[in-house]
Amino acid sequence: MSVCVCVCVCVCVCVYHIFIIHSSDVGHLDLFPHLGCCEQCSNKHPCASVSCILTYIPSATRTSGKMDKPLISRRLMDSDGSLAETPSGTPKVGILGSGDFARSLATRLVGSGFSVVVGSRNPKRIAGLFPSSVHVTFQEQAVSSPEIIFVAVFREHYSSLCALSDQLAGKILVDVSNPTENEHLPHRESNDEFLASLFPACTVVEAFNVISAWTRQAGPRDGNQQVPICSDQPEAKLSVSEMVHAMGFKPVDMGPLASTREVEAMPLRLLPGWKVPTLLALGLFVCFYGYNFIRDVLHPYVQENKNKFYKLPVSVVNTTLPCVAYMLLSLVYLPGVLAAALQLQRGTKYRRFPDWLDHWLQHRKQIGLLSFFCAVLHALYSFCLPLRRSHRYDLVNLAIKQMPPPACAPAPACPSLSTPVSQKTWMSHSGLRSKDQPTHK
Repeated sequence: MSVCVCVCVCVCVCVYHIFIIHSSDVGHLDLFPHLGCCEQCSNKHPCASVSCILTYIPSATRTSGKMDKPLISRRLMDSDGSLAETPSGTPKVGILGSGDFARSLATRLVGSGFSVVVGSRNPKRIAGLFPSSVHVTFQEQAVSSPEIIFVAVFREHYSSLCALSDQLAGKILVDVSNPTENEHLPHRESNDEFLASLFPACTVVEAFNVISAWTRQAGPRDGNQQVPICSDQPEAKLSVSEMVHAMGFKPVDMGPLASTREVEAMPLRLLPGWKVPTLLALGLFVCFYGYNFIRDVLHPYVQENKNKFYKLPVSVVNTTLPCVAYMLLSLVYLPGVLAAALQLQRGTKYRRFPDWLDHWLQHRKQIGLLSFFCAVLHALYSFCLPLRRSHRYDLVNLAIKQMPPPACAPAPACPSLSTPVSQKTWMSHSGLRSKDQPTHK
């Protein structure tokens, strides 16, 4: 049973991940273009020939596969002076800050074709940490020419930028910071709202705050591709969205600046999609564990006065785990069946599912992984049970060998303990009681 559960769950998880990885690599590629004519074979109808498809796929994947190769070479990361400077006429972007966030952002922008200017209080000390094509200077000079400036400093250092208010007037400030949990609760306002209150003449946009520094530098293939963007000015959101597209990410409009409170709270949530599946698995485990406890332990104790409480930590748990694994596995496929039946009833697939079914469909991956986890635990418990019984047999055999022979009779040869009858006989002579024997009061 455990082997069947493990094999089924492994196959389901592997197929699911292969499908997700394949769809993420291809992006929104349509393998069979149904609109327009085939440019390869000049057909006047939608072409689905093998040669056209094989020709069509690489041309489309080259656009979404730009992140396959490293953007910046090792020599660039070491600030090699032999690297060519950024050509003149490229879009210029400013960055205020010199931490890990700012360095990864500058690396990504340079690889995407932007001219980057970094403003720091100590430009000579941190210039070697950035690529050689990045111009590191003082903050006053860094904010003079760019129209879009990334603010990569902590919230407590926002006030140190107030001296640049006149130079920042009319520019777009992109805040990439996140508050910690301790400072997010008492302030009751987001970092972007606080930054907008300090610079009322600027347009504040929030972006890249849910993207890690590694993902920003290595590309979206190594992490999440979506970048939530919040701002009160549509023009500023459009400008930042174009920059996000140029960097290889997908911008997501999250609404006005007031929505940044919810966006900034996203990194503070620990496994947000696992709460409901975990509670569901725990609930099923408690129910099946209680049923097996009543059937295998409590009922024999009440009816036959047999003490089987030793089964609680291993045997009862091992009986419960496959039940939970099967139930969770069935809950993975059941919402898909219900969704298909609902679409057939409605006669269309373009209507939204009910909220409860929509949330159920979104949690299928977590439920499947929990089912696989229970199956693995069941396999481990099944492997440990024979070892436990073998250890118990060795202890009983050792106790019998140490027992002296009776004084009234010659010492008989030690019989074999391979049979249950001989084992019970020697246990009775040695004063040991089997756990299956009733307790006499």
